[in-house]
Amino acid sequence: MKKIVILLITLLTFQGFSVQSQSTPDVLKSLKTQHPRLLLLKGEEQEILSQIKKHPEWNAIHQQILAECDKLIDTPPVERIKIGKRLLDKSRECLRRVFQLSYAYRTTKDEKYLRRAEKEMLAVSAFEDWNPTHFLDVAEMTMAVAIGYDWLYDGLSTQAKTTISEAILKKGIEPSFEKKHSSFLNAEHNWNQVCNAGISFGALAIAESQPEIAANVISRAVATIPKAMIPSYEPDGAYPEGFSYWGYGTSFNVLFISAIEKALGTDFGLSQSPGFLKTAGFLQNLLGPTGLAHNWGDSGLKEGLSPAMFWYAEKTGDPSLLWTQKTLLSDKTGNNVRNRIIPALLVWGIKTDLGAIKAPVKKQWVGQGPSPVALMRTSWTDPNAIFVGLKTGSPSVNHAHMDIGSFVIDAQGERWAMDFGMQDYNSLETKGVDLWNRTQNSQRWEVFRLNNFAHNTLSFDGQLMNAKGYAKIDSWSDSKSEMVAVTDLSDLYKGQITAAKRGIAIREQKWVVVRDEVKTGDKPTKMRWNLLTGATVKVVDGKTVELSQNGKKMLIVFETKANIEIKTWPTTPTHDYDAPNPNTQFVGFEATIPANSAESFNAIFSPSAQLPKVKPISSWK
Repeated sequence: MKKIVILLITLLTFQGFSVQSQSTPDVLKSLKTQHPRLLLLKGEEQEILSQIKKHPEWNAIHQQILAECDKLIDTPPVERIKIGKRLLDKSRECLRRVFQLSYAYRTTKDEKYLRRAEKEMLAVSAFEDWNPTHFLDVAEMTMAVAIGYDWLYDGLSTQAKTTISEAILKKGIEPSFEKKHSSFLNAEHNWNQVCNAGISFGALAIAESQPEIAANVISRAVATIPKAMIPSYEPDGAYPEGFSYWGYGTSFNVLFISAIEKALGTDFGLSQSPGFLKTAGFLQNLLGPTGLAHNWGDSGLKEGLSPAMFWYAEKTGDPSLLWTQKTLLSDKTGNNVRNRIIPALLVWGIKTDLGAIKAPVKKQWVGQGPSPVALMRTSWTDPNAIFVGLKTGSPSVNHAHMDIGSFVIDAQGERWAMDFGMQDYNSLETKGVDLWNRTQNSQRWEVFRLNNFAHNTLSFDGQLMNAKGYAKIDSWSDSKSEMVAVTDLSDLYKGQITAAKRGIAIREQKWVVVRDEVKTGDKPTKMRWNLLTGATVKVVDGKTVELSQNGKKMLIVFETKANIEIKTWPTTPTHDYDAPNPNTQFVGFEATIPANSAESFNAIFSPSAQLPKVKPISSWK
């Protein structure tokens, strides 16, 4: 950390540098002089070839990449066609193609792969620009072309090298020094990680011809990427933007660290940032036994293989981090080649002893930070195990929803309590939705999927959560008989009620208990307890709901002294810009709580009518 702090203090001035600024010579003093220098040095592909002969799992990935590259031979290069304000899908497709084609050439020496990659790079180098107004597009395109330029350097024609290196400089690096495009340098989220990584790949690729510029880029990146790394992973590794954005921001952060470590012989202490080496546990524990993620915030349910997880397993010496990845390695659908950085899996994971991958020992994972979570399960090996994920934090975090206190539940091989996850951004932006404004009265919170009414949490008098409110995991326990997590949600309902606490427990490895304790102020309050599910809902009586799906059943029994009215609500979108939500519904209850009073509410998820006794949260351990 000391190295990071020193660099952060002394090099922050690089934020406003022009490309003519004075360089930092020491940064490049250990630069590998020959190509390739990014991720995989010359000759290191031989280790990959050796390993794929020994291990069928590695060979399967290798063969999938070669088969995909064969399909690409006659596929036209990407064109500069934007979707809304983004060129990002074209940048990502270029990265996917060039990375895989370059890998195919390096491992087979078949000229057809080199020439096809060269064709792709020349096509995008001829674009008028790489869309710097949405700088992620530039970053990923720069990384794509940089990898191809570096990995294929000896085989590219002289003219191609000139054209491609000029594009890296003029369309990638130089715009990153313009103030109107460089806001990523101050970002505390994935933009910082992705943009610094992409531009740094470009700088390292052309460092011998542009040493001062390359030194500026690397110095700037090392100085500014901690602005994202430190708040994103400190203290426990819980990534604030959730499952899918972990796959984005963290993967590119690892790409950056891996690239500078290989090309320069050092990562400047960045991998030792607080929580960074712990964050693989976060991703691993987000996946339930159904194979679905706890997809809070702007997240999807599945992401496939994560090359970065293999980097973490190697870096930490903990192969159990790959327990769920090992299953994904066996995917026969060919979907792995849709991952645009899939060759990095073979670069980072090739030394992994797949036979040494055992199930994790701990069944609970808790992380604090901007978006604290508690993730717990009854087993890593039983597909019918119970899994519960509790999400806290704040709606003010990048890509967050008003989902504080929300949870998901897997049991019997099914997901009973679910989350919608994200809606496609372009579908909202094209309708003029003010999507990225996270203030209290922003139109963002009118989007159906994003506010508290669409999540498994509480609402009072039909009001939104406090957008600046915050909650953490206040206490937890991983005892076999009662695995628990408790959060104080009071700050999210400031001005609406006096206090709200939620505790979630897995009792005796067969029940899930959600307990809420609420105190009101000087006026009565109407509370809504909400659950989103894809199951069929049957209201059995005044305190019981039966959920059923795929021949399996789950009861929800509500226990309280208050008068409640069990209800279901449709998930029909409110506005024309909202995405449809087929095969889902809300179920829960409403209760009017008198002024200046305290009430408790238990929701017990049980496979049978037998129920546990539930004590006040204060006695939970």
